[in-house]
Amino acid sequence: MGELNVRWSRELPSDPSSVSIIRDACGRYFASFVVHTDCSPLSPAEAEVGIDLGLSTFAVLSNGKTIDSPRFLRQAERRLRKAQQNLSRKDKGSKNRAKARLQVARAHARVADTRRDWAHKHSTAIIRENQAVFVEDLCVRGLARTRLAKSVHDAGWGMFTRMVEEKAARFGRVFGRVDRWFPSTRMCSVCGVVSEKKPLHIREWVCTCGTVHDRDLNAAENILAAGRAERLNACGGTVSPAA
Repeated sequence: MGELNVRWSRELPSDPSSVSIIRDACGRYFASFVVHTDCSPLSPAEAEVGIDLGLSTFAVLSNGKTIDSPRFLRQAERRLRKAQQNLSRKDKGSKNRAKARLQVARAHARVADTRRDWAHKHSTAIIRENQAVFVEDLCVRGLARTRLAKSVHDAGWGMFTRMVEEKAARFGRVFGRVDRWFPSTRMCSVCGVVSEKKPLHIREWVCTCGTVHDRDLNAAENILAAGRAERLNACGGTVSPAA
């Protein structure tokens, strides 16, 4: 192949045993090396966290922290629309159409790369700060068939939770998924009473015990309690609210 202008993303930890050259849709080449490395566990952390994922706010953590939704696809919609309109005007089989197709692919690749980088940074921060992480087992594939499909795909919940799970296994942390049918939103995290279903526009509600709940924070606290119960109780006992 001759000499190539290579941009190294990181130094190799050891001599590679093999390498694969990958070419993506926008014409970029990537070299994927197979190397042997030892992952040492992180030092133990005292904190544990439950995460409630959403669309308006990407994630609300049980410790009160929030992660805003970046909406990378929504921000790039105008640029993507122009590139796709330009592609549709080109004659099929022409060189100009091939160039326009590369422009569309590069625009989509820029969105995907930005989303992936953002997810890596936030998942790493969560793993470093918490000994155990619990999330709700969302049916992303089912939600992607609803009218919220574009927003669900743009959020990248599946990629984010997969990164958290992989990094937890690599660095000696605990990761757990809570059953998607668990009433995390409707259950009071103080007294344990399960109320009626609540539409999405209701962001705060008052329990019969008098506690005023933020919808997402209450769900995150319940996910944490459910995750701890499943972790400590092999028989899967009921979740008891904090005293």
